[in-house]
Parts: sequence; C-alpha cells; structure tokens
Amino acid sequence: MITGLDHVVVLTGDINAASGAYQTLFARAPAWQNSGEGADRVLFMLDNTTLELMAPSGEGANADRIREVLAAQGEGLASICFRTGDIARMHRRLDRLTLKPDTIAEVESRDAVSGATLAWKRTRAATEATRGIRLFFLERDKERPLSVRTTTGSITAMDHVVISTSDPERAAALYGARLGLDMALDRSHPDWGRLMFFRCGDLIVEVTHRPGKQADTTQDKLRGLCWRVADIDATHARLVQAGVDVSEVRTGRKPGTRVVTVRSGTCGVPTLLVQPSAGKDA
Repeated sequence: MITGLDHVVVLTGDINAASGAYQTLFARAPAWQNSGEGADRVLFMLDNTTLELMAPSGEGANADRIREVLAAQGEGLASICFRTGDIARMHRRLDRLTLKPDTIAEVESRDAVSGATLAWKRTRAATEATRGIRLFFLERDKERPLSVRTTTGSITAMDHVVISTSDPERAAALYGARLGLDMALDRSHPDWGRLMFFRCGDLIVEVTHRPGKQADTTQDKLRGLCWRVADIDATHARLVQAGVDVSEVRTGRKPGTRVVTVRSGTCGVPTLLVQPSAGKDA
C-alpha cells in the first residue's frame, strides 16, 4: 500500500539561507517554490524522493505552530510523508489499525516561478499513535519535476532516513506489521545496539535502538538523513571547495560503501553521504 517515501520536511527560520545551503549540498537547483497557509516552502526533488524546506510566513495558526516548534527544538527534521497509490484505502487501513488518521484533504500548489500546479490528497496519522513521529500519507496526481543538477558531484537520491527508538519492539510493529514496510535487516551489536532496516521503495527507513541513549520511552525521534552520491571523492572535493564542513572520506559500515559526514549547511539535520557498493544503482 505504501509505495515509497514521498518527502521529508525540514523546518527552518530562514528559507533563503536554507535554500542556498541545500543547493550547495545537493548541487541541484530548487524545483518548486511556494508560499501559503502560513509557510514559505522550497522543494528539492531528487531521483527517489523530495526534501521540503519550510519556514513560517506571516500570521495565522500554521505560522504560529511552526514558530513554536522552531522555538522548542530549533531547525531540523519535522516530519516524513509516505507515498501511496490509493489514499482512500490507506486511510481505511490507518483507521482499522487505530492510527487515527485525519480526514483526507485535497491540496493544490502553484510554483511561484513557473506557475505550474501540482495537486495531491493527503492524510496524517495521530502523533500520539506513532510514538511522536509526524507521519503523513499522500497520493499524487502526477510526478514532480526533478531538481536540475548545477555542477558535477551532485547528490542523486536518498539512501535512508534514521529514526531512533527506545522501544524497538513497538517500533518494529509500527513500521513493519502496521504500515506494511518490509523488514530487510534486524541486527544487534554490543557497540551500537539494535539496528532495523525497513524497505520503502528504493530507500530504507532505518530504526535504531541504543540502550540508555533516550530518556523518554514513549517518544521516537527523527535523527538524520543519508544521501547517495555516484562519486564520493568528487562530491567531497566540491563541498570542501564550497566551504562546507565535511569529514574525510572513510569506509562505511556496509561492505563496499564509502561515506562522508556533513557537519554544516544542513539546517541542523545530521547528514551522511554514501557511495553505494558496486552493483547498486547510485
């Protein structure tokens, strides 16, 4: 029923600075810009998902809510949205599983630059039923335009989104049994706790459990993002030249992968870049 991860939302207090930072990180131009409902939005549409930057704009309930979240926790990941081909069926499933979905809303957006329009239908599960993670579900009317690459060494796609949990059994039940994502890995290690991978389209929802690292046992947390690159040496060189604070290239935990940690220019989102192992489409 879930066909992929449609987008992730990153809240920021300065939409222009955030847009510039992600254009540098991705080496791709924004594909969509829009203002309305108390928020300014800039979308970067990659090969398998979208990153949506959102900042409060003007007055109103939605703008006030965004400002409250920014004041409480600062810039960073705010929500994730799964894609489905049948929002009505998805809504019925969420309701049967006591995830208390909102009424389906029909939404239209107009790009401030091109004037093009996109429409979709969406719902949201109750946050108290999803262990504190804001989960949305969306059915699109058509594909979105991809962000144009601006130079070499660009980011190609998302590899995984990371969620930390203090209750791995409940998290496994939510993302696996209830939402229907395929568990691809369930592994424990004394050095880094328990790690679970759930396939979502061609990327991974990674759920981590590190005993003693999270005081609130009722709330999970959106922790970070990992982006794929085709040539990590080229990407690393480009980011260093642009003044982005990045680590040296190192061997990844998964055999055959190479990774770089990005330490600046992400609006507070812990960010990793990975060059997949040979044979995996980057």
